[in-house]
Amino acid sequence: MPENRQALFRKIPSVDVLLAHPQIEEALSGQPRVLVIRAIHEVLETLRAAIQGEVPVSEERLETDVIVRNVLVQMERLSMPSLRNVINATGVVVHTNLGRSLLADRVLAKFRPLAGGYSNLEYSLSQGRRGSRYTHVEYLLKELTGAQAGMVVNNNAAAVLLSLETLAKGKEVVVSRGQLVEIGGAFRIPDVMRKSGATMVEVGTTNKTHLRDYEEAIGPDTALLLKVHTSNFQIVGFTEEVPLSDLVKLGQKYGIPVMDDLGSGCLVDFSTYGMIQEPTVQDALEQGVGVITFSGDKLLGGPQAGIILGKNELVKAIRENQLTRALRIDKLTLLALEETLRMYRDPRMAVKEIPTLRMICASYEWLFERAEQLHALIQGINTENFSIEQMDGDSKVGGGALPLQKLRTRLISLVPAKLSAQKIEERLRHNTPPVIGRVEKDRLMLDVRTIQESDFQTLAQAIKALAQFNPKTDRSPKEA
Repeated sequence: MPENRQALFRKIPSVDVLLAHPQIEEALSGQPRVLVIRAIHEVLETLRAAIQGEVPVSEERLETDVIVRNVLVQMERLSMPSLRNVINATGVVVHTNLGRSLLADRVLAKFRPLAGGYSNLEYSLSQGRRGSRYTHVEYLLKELTGAQAGMVVNNNAAAVLLSLETLAKGKEVVVSRGQLVEIGGAFRIPDVMRKSGATMVEVGTTNKTHLRDYEEAIGPDTALLLKVHTSNFQIVGFTEEVPLSDLVKLGQKYGIPVMDDLGSGCLVDFSTYGMIQEPTVQDALEQGVGVITFSGDKLLGGPQAGIILGKNELVKAIRENQLTRALRIDKLTLLALEETLRMYRDPRMAVKEIPTLRMICASYEWLFERAEQLHALIQGINTENFSIEQMDGDSKVGGGALPLQKLRTRLISLVPAKLSAQKIEERLRHNTPPVIGRVEKDRLMLDVRTIQESDFQTLAQAIKALAQFNPKTDRSPKEA
C-alpha cells in the first residue's frame, strides 16, 4: 500500500477519542450509546473506504472536528424513523409508493382515543357477549351500496384470493383473456387463481370476448364466472367485452354466480365531475352480481382494505372460511373505514372532506390559486442554481385507476442552471421532510394538486435552502 495512504489511515482518530470529544459526550446524554457508536463506526468505515478508493482524500476530511460533525449528522439520520412523512409533489393522487390515500381529518380525530384505549371490537354492547368485528362496517356498506351482506379483509388481493378459494377451490372459473391483469407488486389474476386452488378457464381473445365464449366454456365443474375490471390499462380500437348485466343473465341461466373484481372501486360517479366514467359499486350490485371485491383505499379514499359485498349465502360462506382469520383487519383500519364510509352518506360532502376525492375533483381555477400562493412564498430567491416558473401540466389519479384520465393542473417548475434536474430532485428528496417531485422536460416539476396546504411553508423553506446550496463545497447525503 502506498505510503501516503498509510499516513492517511494513521490520521483517522480512534473510536475512544471520538467518544471523548465534548460534542459527542453531549450527544450521549440524549441518544442511546449503541446508536452513537454505530454512527462513529459508519463514518470511519466510509473514510477508510474513501482512502482505499481512487479519488484522493483531503486531510481536511480527516480532522477530528470534521469527523465529529459527520458523526452528529449520521446520528441524526440513524435516529430518524424509517417510515416518515413526505411531501408528495408528483401530482399522482393515489400514489402507491407514497401510501396511497390520505385519511380525512374527521378520521384522524378518532384515532387517538380508540388506539389508546379499549374498544368493542368484538364485543356486542347490546347483548353483553362476544360479537363480530365486521358489524362495525357491514351496516354502512349495505346502506350505501344495497348489498345483502358484506365483510372486510386486509386488502383487495386478499379479498379476491379468499373469495375464489371459498367459492371455486377444486373447480373451474371462467374469465376473459383480456382481463388477466397484473397490478403493482406483480399481483396477477392467473397466479392468485392458482393459489386459490381454482382452475382458470380462459375464453375469448385479448381484444374481443363474446357472450358465446363464456357459454361454450361452462361445464359441470364451473363454479364461477369472473369479470375483472381492467382499471390500470385500456385496450382501444377493435375491441369488445361482455357487459356485466349479460354475464349475470348467463350465470342465472346455468345457476352459476358471477364475481366482479372492481379493483379500485368507487361510490361516486366521476363522470358528473367531467371525468371518464368509472363503474361504481352500486351499479355492479344492481345488475345482480353475486360477489364484488374492491379496495378500501384508492378511489374510495379510505385505509388499505379489501371489501367483499354480495349475496347473503355467498358472503356467509366466505366469512366462515378459515383463511378469513389470517386476512382480517385490525381495529384502526376498521375505524378509518367506518368513518370514511359515514361521509359517503352525503356524496357532496364526501368529495369535499375525503382528501383523495377532493384532489381528484379539484378545479383548475382552484389549483391556479394554490400555485400562486406557493409561488409567492418562493419569489425573490436570488440563486444561480435554478430558476422558477409556473406552467400548466397534467396530474394522474394513480393507484391503477382511470389510466387514460388526464387531470389539468398547475406546476411550479425548477429550471436547471448550475444544478441539473437530477441533482435538484436528489437534494429535495433528501430534505427533512423529503420532497418527492417528478423530473419532466429536463426540469423538476412540483404539482400543487397533491401538495397539502399545510406543507407550503415547509416546501418553500426547502426550495430556499436549495437555492443556497453550493455544489462546489457541499456534499450530497450519499457522500457524507
